[in-house]
Amino acid sequence: MSKERARRRAEREAAAALLAERRAAEVARRERWAARRRALTGWLPSRGPRNRQSGILAERRRRQTATTVALVLAAVVLTWAFTESPAAVLLALAVGALGAPVLHTMLFRRT
Repeated sequence: MSKERARRRAEREAAAALLAERRAAEVARRERWAARRRALTGWLPSRGPRNRQSGILAERRRRQTATTVALVLAAVVLTWAFTESPAAVLLALAVGALGAPVLHTMLFRRT
């Protein structure tokens, strides 16, 4: 009877050792992946709510900025779609970049 118990215990220990080895390999693989990700994206600012202002004014400013960028981008894309001249597209880019603050002020002026 004790030989049978010893054999079963050895089988359980072998299965547990195999499972522990697999878990360790998985943990090592995740660590390598995380290190690779940190190396590639470490210089970027982290995204998420902890680095962002969360108030009403900040939300309004983000929405206004997104609207301004969308309008300038739409103007450049329309210029690109309806003209064949690369110079016109470059001019639209330059005018959009220089005119974006003026457009923003005109659209969202506080009086």
